Amino acid sequence: MKEVSFSNRAQVAPDVMIQEVGGESVLLDLKSERYLGLNEVGTRMWQVLSESESIQAAYETLQAEYDVTPEQLEEDLRNLIDRLLENALITTEPRG
Repeated sequence: MKEVSFSNRAQVAPDVMIQEVGGESVLLDLKSERYLGLNEVGTRMWQVLSESESIQAAYETLQAEYDVTPEQLEEDLRNLIDRLLENALITTEPRG
């Protein structure tokens, strides 16, 4: 899979619902019925990704919130984005 540019924007894919329960969440694609469960940190990453103008902006917000090395945060964020893309729960596109 091609590495996603942090200058891109992540958007919730059409027909995807999110249900948060006790700080954790489940994302469900109503068409394919694919779903992904997220723990508390994954849920926060999802929230920031879906609200930010770019993946880089989301990364910077998360870097300010979590006591983690920049390399670890980038790896974790890329892993989440890859899982979301594999399950067609988000789309990414250049900011425009």
